[in-house]
Amino acid sequence: MPDRWLMMAWHANFVFAMRSMELWAEPAHAAPRLMKHAAEKQRAMLKGMVGVTEAMVRGVTPLAVVEAALEPARRRVAANARGLARPGKR
Repeated sequence: MPDRWLMMAWHANFVFAMRSMELWAEPAHAAPRLMKHAAEKQRAMLKGMVGVTEAMVRGVTPLAVVEAALEPARRRVAANARGLARPGKR
C-alpha cells in the first residue's frame, strides 16, 4: 500500500512539471487549460469527500477512511501521468 501512495506523489510531480511546460509553451491556451485542471481537482476532491462519508458510515478503520479520501485523486493523477507519457499525445 505505501508504494501506491509513493507512486501517486511521483506521478503528481510528473504531471505538474509536464502541465507547467505545456502552459509555458502555449500561453495563449493557458486560461482554458487552467480552468479544466481546476475543475478536475474539484471533482476529485468531491469524490474523495463522498468516499470518506461512505467509509465512515461503514465504520472502517481510520486508514481505510484516509485511503477512501485519496483514492479518487490517486486515480486521476495516474491517468494524467499515463496520458502525458504517451508519445504524440499533444
